[in-house]
Amino acid sequence: MKLNELFEKKTSLSFEVFPPKSDTPVETIYDTIEALGEAKPDFISVTYGAGGSRSNATIDICASIKQKHGIEAAAHLPGIYLTKAQALEQIAQMKERGIENVLALRGDRREGEEPAGDFRYASDLVSFIKENSDFNVIGACYPEVHPECADIVSDIKNLKTKVDAGCSQLITQLFFDNETFYDFREKTAIAGINVPIEAGIMPVVNKKQILRMTTLCHATLPKKFLTIMNKYEDDPIAMRDAGIAYAVSQIVDLIANDVDGIHLYTMNNPYIANKICSAVASLFRS
Repeated sequence: MKLNELFEKKTSLSFEVFPPKSDTPVETIYDTIEALGEAKPDFISVTYGAGGSRSNATIDICASIKQKHGIEAAAHLPGIYLTKAQALEQIAQMKERGIENVLALRGDRREGEEPAGDFRYASDLVSFIKENSDFNVIGACYPEVHPECADIVSDIKNLKTKVDAGCSQLITQLFFDNETFYDFREKTAIAGINVPIEAGIMPVVNKKQILRMTTLCHATLPKKFLTIMNKYEDDPIAMRDAGIAYAVSQIVDLIANDVDGIHLYTMNNPYIANKICSAVASLFRS
């Protein structure tokens, strides 16, 4: 199924998982997927893996999600360190395994490693995928501006280029202030970006983790969020439950304001994902 068809019928719910680290058997991810399936997500996206080292695992996991678990899957594909020949190989492998959806990314830079140079921007990869396949292509976006972009105007222009290249839906980076998302959504509409935008939500697990993630993506931590985090940082169970409650409150507000979909960054933690989803299950229209 092409995932862009989902939005014609319902508010979508999707998850992100990542392949295990290289020193962990890849099979461990399948118990996680089995548990996540209890929430009945519309699809699960699978990251490319740390340093690109798990690219084949990404495809294997996506194929298992679709064929064994009966859930649609989207494979992440970062282009920065891929040649066109390598990208064609990845596309061929995905097609052979029955994958129809790909999340096309520029990808993170790695210190000391030169990019391949064939895909300078995500839009270059999007165009290449559309020219060489019939995949549904998903794009990423930053409600608080891409860390390497000068300002929101430039970022929205770049996003419009990516959508015009062939993205049929978007998933946002994590954010903790819904007003930021609503402002971003309004700006994209003014720019003529009219594809569905899923809101990326990351539940808080611990203070160290969330500070690392927000540093990487430059997400703002609202006063309310900081108060919760500082109050419960030394109590892991309370921090977990407060994080669940905060994510639930975000999702309730987003759905009330007609968000196209919710994309939950699960961090491979089905307990937290299922707790959140059970609290908001009745809000998703079908």
